[in-house]
Amino acid sequence: MSPGAPSEASPATSHDVLIVGGGLVGASLAIALDRTGLDVAMVEAAPAGALPAVFDQRNLSLAEASVNALRTLGVLPRLRTPTGAIRRIHISRSGDFGRVLLQAAEHGRDSFGQVVVARDFGDALEATLAALPRLRRYRPARFLGFSIDGAQDDRRVARVATEAGELRIAACLVVAADGTASAVRDALGIATQRHDYDQTLFVARVRGERAPDGTAWERLTDHGPTAVLPRGDGHYGVIHGVARDDADAVAALDDAAYLARLQRAFGWRAGRFLHVGPRSTYPMVRVLAERTVAPRAVLVGNAAQTLHPIGAQGFNLGLRDALTLVECIEAAQARGDDIGSAAVLADWAERRREDRARTAAFSDGLARTTANPSTLAAAMRGLGLFALDHDAALRARVVGGAMGYRGDVPRLCRGEAA
Repeated sequence: MSPGAPSEASPATSHDVLIVGGGLVGASLAIALDRTGLDVAMVEAAPAGALPAVFDQRNLSLAEASVNALRTLGVLPRLRTPTGAIRRIHISRSGDFGRVLLQAAEHGRDSFGQVVVARDFGDALEATLAALPRLRRYRPARFLGFSIDGAQDDRRVARVATEAGELRIAACLVVAADGTASAVRDALGIATQRHDYDQTLFVARVRGERAPDGTAWERLTDHGPTAVLPRGDGHYGVIHGVARDDADAVAALDDAAYLARLQRAFGWRAGRFLHVGPRSTYPMVRVLAERTVAPRAVLVGNAAQTLHPIGAQGFNLGLRDALTLVECIEAAQARGDDIGSAAVLADWAERRREDRARTAAFSDGLARTTANPSTLAAAMRGLGLFALDHDAALRARVVGGAMGYRGDVPRLCRGEAA
């Protein structure tokens, strides 16, 4: 046992809800739970004064449903830089005929959603968290596992490493929001289904000769998508997919050569690309947990499902996981029930079932189909793009899903009061 580490028999600090992970979904959940009046704690890897690594220069596409919720929760008003409105979505594929242009105005909307920079969004989340008087934050801290000796039927006891030594933290409900490689999921013995797309995504800020006009472009190829997103600072957020075998060579390109590669992949729809900022890389692997609940524990966000970013569904889906959980907890409170009971978690899992299944299938199907180089696949894609461009009812269904309205939608996402 390390110095300062408690024995299994030592008393545990107790909270109503323990969130493991202080990233996008974990922080959003902590903010949404504040209105319940519960004793909430969060285990975070990053120390005070630092943001998790996930809050980098990536660009997040917030669906309209997410914008509704985050505005009501007071996060978006804390952004320091303006968001980039997505007023049009242009989809095409290299080598295929046809294209789709979706216009928000045709659906009675000013925009389909907003683009925010992850770093700026992280600062806004942090400012909101800092204003929560009841939230207990363990940081820097690392989840080690669950205690067996001394565990209680009405609690789960987590073992957490801190700078002061190991702590035992008991909670009625433990929420795994600790990402794709979730230690909590592993400790619960929940298996995953994995699919490697053999793609690596390069993410960067790009300045062009023309400022963004509200159009988000998705240019598809055999090796992955190239997405060009309108940021609010006059730059573009660019996501460029390459075959995994080519990733090292692409990473070694200087800025001029990288911009030339982007221009070849994307074309001239946004004019000439003039400057690129630092590039980040992310291997694309789909990870789906085979179940999302366990006794007194639940998985949300990337711990439950890590999706291909095509269509920008990941964080939006995870936020709906979190907000639905808050609604289930509030309903349990109103009934006087145990917030971590099997019945409450089963209700949450059922409410999330349709949205999770449909969104995961949409993302995976789009990623696999658009990367298939066969002649038959090209013909089917062309017909699909033609149908989407000419069938108003089909467009409405696709747009509704893209804006975050699938399945049982949380009240905050629908723009309703908490």
